[in-house]
Amino acid sequence: MPDHTEQEGQIMATANPPYLSGYGTITKALERIKKASTPGKFSQDFLATKLDLKGGSPKQIIPFLKRIGFLHSDGTPTELYEQFRNEGQSGGAAAAALRAGYRILYDINEYIHDASDDEIRGVIIQATGTEKDSRTAKAILGSFKALRAFADFEARPLPPSIEEDSGATVALSDETSVVSELRLGYTINLHLPPTSDVAVFNAIFKSLRENLLRT
Repeated sequence: MPDHTEQEGQIMATANPPYLSGYGTITKALERIKKASTPGKFSQDFLATKLDLKGGSPKQIIPFLKRIGFLHSDGTPTELYEQFRNEGQSGGAAAAALRAGYRILYDINEYIHDASDDEIRGVIIQATGTEKDSRTAKAILGSFKALRAFADFEARPLPPSIEEDSGATVALSDETSVVSELRLGYTINLHLPPTSDVAVFNAIFKSLRENLLRT
């Protein structure tokens, strides 16, 4: 039977912003995610064998990654996960993940990532109703800071994605252009018969006008 601490962690993981009691695991996991290849599915086996994170605490990293938008509900990596692994987009992806996972804090202070520890703790207490010195408030603060360390809020915003009917994701950027009108042109080469009969030429051009040059 799980003890009270474990039960509290399981409940708060869904009621509150995402957190790990051992939030140092977040730092280790994110650093190793950057170096490892992207799995088809982020499983406990991948966590233990590829990221070398074993034991009870690391197991909670999977629900954490789902909450911040790095994994789909079935454990498959999202586009945000891939962007985080891209050195050129990593900081922006982490910033987007922080805003997504800790939206409840951003609803109170949209610049919470620039706040001091005491200010963040105050917002956590306000948003969650936890006690000031509770382990939960400390874990949320520590988890927030662990993810924030990877974030770059000055980075160019990541392009939005549009889900099409086919299920494919199309990324749009400033350079995206849409062709709204299609215009076609054509050239006709005529090989006229050697004749001096004007009626022949009239018949040819009449046929062209009636059959090919109509708009």
